[in-house]
Amino acid sequence: MDKGPVSRLHEVLTEVSALAFHAVVVLLSAGIAWSLPNIARQFLAFWSRVEHEQILLLTIEVGVALALIMISNYMWRAFKDRRQAVMARGAGLVSFFPLHDPGAGKTIRELKRQQSLGRSVLAIGVTGHGTVVDDKAELHALLETCLEAKLILLNPFSEEAARRAQSLSQPDISPDRLRQELHDTIALIKRLRASGKVIRLKLYSDRPHLRMVILGDYLWLQHYPTGLDIRWMPEYVFQHNLNHHGLYTLFYQYFTKRWENQEIPEYDFQTDELVYRTRNGGELRRESFGFGDAAELTAPDAAWLEPSRR
Repeated sequence: MDKGPVSRLHEVLTEVSALAFHAVVVLLSAGIAWSLPNIARQFLAFWSRVEHEQILLLTIEVGVALALIMISNYMWRAFKDRRQAVMARGAGLVSFFPLHDPGAGKTIRELKRQQSLGRSVLAIGVTGHGTVVDDKAELHALLETCLEAKLILLNPFSEEAARRAQSLSQPDISPDRLRQELHDTIALIKRLRASGKVIRLKLYSDRPHLRMVILGDYLWLQHYPTGLDIRWMPEYVFQHNLNHHGLYTLFYQYFTKRWENQEIPEYDFQTDELVYRTRNGGELRRESFGFGDAAELTAPDAAWLEPSRR
């Protein structure tokens, strides 16, 4: 595949910077070797002048002791950081984003866009509004470029949806808002399906625990804390490895079990019904799924809905 001029320029700059770094290291090493005799002579001359100065010697000893303490603490901290990094790699953790960082959102969207191109998208969330419907949302572009998508979202008419809205203690978040957000998400999915996208949706009714997006070999994870908006929670990135001992495999199996759970119905976009199936995929029963008042909101009435990361 032919790379664009920006990509080629980036590769050239990367190679030039690597060569420049090696050149600086070589020049610095040569400069240190060249100046060692002069440094030794100056040190001996300095020591011959201060060896009988008790106060100055005591000051030098204290300074050296402090320097050794700082160096040893730094080396011990570096050792512990390296040990933790090894454990993190063993668990498959490759990135960590505190979302209160103003620059984290843009970085997350760009990484997800790169990881999802031409791949399947598997996601669990609450309404998907902030991650699907919003033009700047992460999954909006992902669903347009992915091969297929499987989404598991919260049923806004369930008791757990009402508890989730009440636990946040925010006047602008209510069960009606959750219903409207899911309505917007389904409307977007219908438009994408009409253009040929393969997107399936299931609605669960138990307590939401994880917000998870699986993009090929990468898995993005957040958790829903009681009483806190998920926008303030950090996001973790796990990568699949061939040893299968990382947490990626565990969370992937979690998604698979949730998707295959017979108690979680699939949404029929043609009839707007919830379809319950047997283990072999046969249809067991159907239930009507209406949005009620939330579906009848006009555009001005829904303008107050601020996109969230649900």
